[in-house]
Amino acid sequence: MNENRECDPWPLEIKVCENGKVLELSFDNDEKFLISAELLRVESPSAEVQGHGPNEKKILSGKQAVVILAVEQVGNYAVKLRFDDGHDTGIYSWKYLYHLGSQKAEVWSKYLEQLASKGLSRI
Repeated sequence: MNENRECDPWPLEIKVCENGKVLELSFDNDEKFLISAELLRVESPSAEVQGHGPNEKKILSGKQAVVILAVEQVGNYAVKLRFDDGHDTGIYSWKYLYHLGSQKAEVWSKYLEQLASKGLSRI
């Protein structure tokens, strides 16, 4: 048994809403998050986005209209999301999804700052 399971929030329900634009997550600590497909896509835990080491993260632009096509469970610890732009290599652990939900405002703000600093657009 995972010894961290006792203290990490565990997902009770994961639903794709708003025609694939939002992922709704409910956790066993009574927290519920709505995370946009755009945020999930630009913060994908995949090597394509995160790179293979520190300071290699890519800033993706033009993902405002992206939608989630499918959610596939990966073992007991994660899901894989398939997006309509063809991306499907990110494995989103429960812990990472909880982080994105609970820190959404900060993560989103940082993303918008990085886009602006590179002269990129969400469209």
